[in-house]
Amino acid sequence: MNQTTQTQGTLRSEARIAHGALHRLRQDLFVHIFAFRPMPPLEDAKVSRWVPWMPERLRHWARWLPHFTVGFFAVLVFLASMTSGYDIGPVRGLLTAGFSVLVAFGPVLTLFRPVGAYWISLAVAVLAGFAEEMVGSPYASPLNPIAFPVHLAVMVLVVLRTRPRLAVEMWLVTFAVSTVLIVVTGEDPSGLAPVAVFSGVLLISAAAVRAWREERRQVVETLTVTAEERGRRTLLEERALIARELHDVVAHHMSVIAIQAEAAPYRVENTPPELATSFATIRENAVAALTELRRILGVVRSADPDAFAESDPEAPQPTLATLDSLLDSVRSAGLNVEAVVTGAPRPLPQGVELSAYRIVQEGLSNALRHSPGAEARVEISYVLGGLGLRIVNGPPSRLAKPSPGAGHGVLGMRERVQMLGGEMTADHTEDGGFEVAAFIPVGSAAGEAATGGSKA
Repeated sequence: MNQTTQTQGTLRSEARIAHGALHRLRQDLFVHIFAFRPMPPLEDAKVSRWVPWMPERLRHWARWLPHFTVGFFAVLVFLASMTSGYDIGPVRGLLTAGFSVLVAFGPVLTLFRPVGAYWISLAVAVLAGFAEEMVGSPYASPLNPIAFPVHLAVMVLVVLRTRPRLAVEMWLVTFAVSTVLIVVTGEDPSGLAPVAVFSGVLLISAAAVRAWREERRQVVETLTVTAEERGRRTLLEERALIARELHDVVAHHMSVIAIQAEAAPYRVENTPPELATSFATIRENAVAALTELRRILGVVRSADPDAFAESDPEAPQPTLATLDSLLDSVRSAGLNVEAVVTGAPRPLPQGVELSAYRIVQEGLSNALRHSPGAEARVEISYVLGGLGLRIVNGPPSRLAKPSPGAGHGVLGMRERVQMLGGEMTADHTEDGGFEVAAFIPVGSAAGEAATGGSKA
């Protein structure tokens, strides 16, 4: 009983496999066989990579090189078909020309309707088997020396244009029809087996090329998506870091407002009730705003991921005044860095100070990662309209280790500068180094506020 059940289950599994194979065969070769699927021209990047020496105007036409190649092949097929026929009388000459057109039409049709081209080419090959009565001996063979090689070329082009599994499906259909045709015409079947083996090897090779091209395309797409996703994630992490730091900055000022509003009534004798109520309202609003701020932005607080972050999470946010400690850390890591300050240093808004510090930090971190052994220079310029930053390093003196996040630190720096309404450039220098230049505008009102805040 168990053996019978197992046998039935095996038969059902084999039936399902056969049904699935027949369903795929039907979908590939019998459904929408004349669907319009034009072959696109080559990409400009491929043309530039293959023929970089070609002028730009000719490179545009080189994109259509596969189409020209197939068309030229079709012309050669037409001429070969015309010259191999017996032109004895106008009727047979006309039939020869018509048959030559049909033979050459299959390769051309692969550029637009590949599956339909296969069926037309197969029909022409079948027609060649009955051509004894129509044209004469030159076409009287199921494996016609012109029609069948062209049909094989059409199958190769179809495989290269569609999917690899069509190689097996077209091979099975073609040689099943050829076997029937040989039986019907009474031809010698001895030549069928070598041709079938050769055709199978050729189609499998074409399928392997198509599968390799498809796999390569998917790998390139995956790498592109991965790089875009990594850049997007880096940008989001940088925005989260900015949100954390803004949370600290705003929370500090709101705490100061709340404390001063609470202490203000005690600094004045005989404080009017209205004034005390106003100070109490200010304090309540400051505390409520601080609570909401912590509720919204506090979720992004985490350990600082930067390379030179302070070990104490409760320490105040760094500013340009603490730049010397950053430079000492970089020098201890092996980077020879020089710092130059021009203009009169003055207090700046805390957000500007923090962003300027982080930009310098990221620039030096990039120099350490991508230019080992190079010398770096940090320039800080206090000008009338804002703050100028320039971090430049020379070429590396030894090979840099590969870094998966290469280039994404620039996104974070650019995000900070744009948030403050500034401008930034980052590019390689002529000597092989790298330069980051940024300008952060600081209005007079902001500078006065920062000065007043520092005095308070």
